[in-house]
Amino acid sequence: MKTTIRSAGLVILGIGLVIGGCAKKKSSALDSIKNPEIAARLKSFVAEKETQAAKADRNGIAPQFKPFFSAAEKGDWLTMSDIFPKLQVRTGQAESQGKDDLIDLQGIQWETLKEIWGAFDEINAGDEKFSTAFGNDIIESIPPKSIYFGGTDSGRFIVTALQKSHQDGDPFFTLTQNALANGRYLDYLRSMYGEKIYIPTPEDSQKCFQDYTEDVTQRRQKNQLKPGEDVQVDAATGRVQVSGQVAVMEINGLLAKVIFDKNANQEFFVEESFPLDWMYPYLEPHGLIFKLNRQPLSELSGEIVQQDHDYWTKSVTPMIGDWLNSDTSVEEVTAFAKKVFLQRDFVGFAGDPQFVQNDYSCKMFSKERASLAGLYVWRMNQAATADEKERMAREADFAFRQALALCPYSPEAVKGYANFLKSQNRDSDAVLVSETAKQFPKQK
Repeated sequence: MKTTIRSAGLVILGIGLVIGGCAKKKSSALDSIKNPEIAARLKSFVAEKETQAAKADRNGIAPQFKPFFSAAEKGDWLTMSDIFPKLQVRTGQAESQGKDDLIDLQGIQWETLKEIWGAFDEINAGDEKFSTAFGNDIIESIPPKSIYFGGTDSGRFIVTALQKSHQDGDPFFTLTQNALANGRYLDYLRSMYGEKIYIPTPEDSQKCFQDYTEDVTQRRQKNQLKPGEDVQVDAATGRVQVSGQVAVMEINGLLAKVIFDKNANQEFFVEESFPLDWMYPYLEPHGLIFKLNRQPLSELSGEIVQQDHDYWTKSVTPMIGDWLNSDTSVEEVTAFAKKVFLQRDFVGFAGDPQFVQNDYSCKMFSKERASLAGLYVWRMNQAATADEKERMAREADFAFRQALALCPYSPEAVKGYANFLKSQNRDSDAVLVSETAKQFPKQK
């Protein structure tokens, strides 16, 4: 899925970061949900978003969107999953040459529709039990009136659907850092939250685009581009063209910093998709996600690290059992992965087979733990003393082993842990992790 983001003197040909755009399983979503409270919440969420969409235009909901909203009211997942990809093509956000300017003009309504699609898609994708636990855990951990950046689809849309009111920012304001470079998404945020918190203006966006243009041009001249940051300059016009996720996320990061700086009285929390470099000094583990502190932390205290260690030890036990501890070897983790995940041998398994057999749920929790491991790696690399470096390395190792045990084929867990192990001169362990992952069928 591709997006094109344009600003004066700059064109970004990015990769769509927000929504997959294809149904993950075919069923009637509301009928298939076992928990009546979740079904009722989704129904209420649809009604709230439909009202919001209708108010966005004096003519009401645009005709091209009405069939989708009608299907959403009924929880008709089959119809929704047929309509949404076709609308996505018409917005130019899918791999197609087609684009419907009328839909482009209905930007706020389109963004509202995407929130409904995302909620159904994510809850319908994983195991309801674990998706609900995931969303409620995050919601309950965030203080009222905070600002929450939900990065992954699950981290954004499950929380959006399950919180009391996304539109009202109740109990907190939910947005995604991944779409801030999209002016249409910022219009949508301003329509909801503009009177309550600061949302970047078109002028803010323009400045961030310009700042990125200047920075990336200078780094290109110095051969300092980041991996995946493809920059081309038209010799005749001087126009800069940048391609890929890296470029889009650089601009998203600048805009996230504007929100952080301008909302000085709010607490911030982050669920990471792609790391944003400026955030690392401010981050600390916060359950499944991160707290983004107002001031940089000189280090992660022993108390913070122990809380994170204990939280995840307790959290993974119902899913995979209580066998993994600080002394568990990489060989033991990979042996567990082969036995339980690959061979589906549950003899002696003290976890939940329902969890292990749902790929999406496994990836969802593993991604969060791998992201937290990444913070420890960053802290390890910034450590001023050998003792601090060793302390952070130890916690990174533990977090990565848990991420691998939760999903031994997760790209973030496998690649992140293998790279960490190589940095520790543990090449044989790195090979074991990578070779184990290769034994699993290629994931979609």
